[in-house]
Amino acid sequence: MDQLPKVTQPAAYRIRIAGRVNDGWSDFMSDLEQAFEQEKGVTITTITGRVTDQAALHGMLEHIRDLNLTLLSVTCDCLCPHDSDKESKEKK
Repeated sequence: MDQLPKVTQPAAYRIRIAGRVNDGWSDFMSDLEQAFEQEKGVTITTITGRVTDQAALHGMLEHIRDLNLTLLSVTCDCLCPHDSDKESKEKK
């Protein structure tokens, strides 16, 4: 990752949750992808995709907490390319 996102910038995130989280359990996941894997005999759900900003990310994490799901990790993969291009043009 070349640059850290600002609070108001979209970015791609990877969220890992213990257990299998089924499709359609929440409308916040409509634009996100899910993958499942086994790790030490436990199913891990990995949710990846573009999140609008940090407020949206925190809302997702609160929803995960409210559903009593075990959050394993949150990783910012990168700034969304078209969004960082837009910001660099605005600086000029």
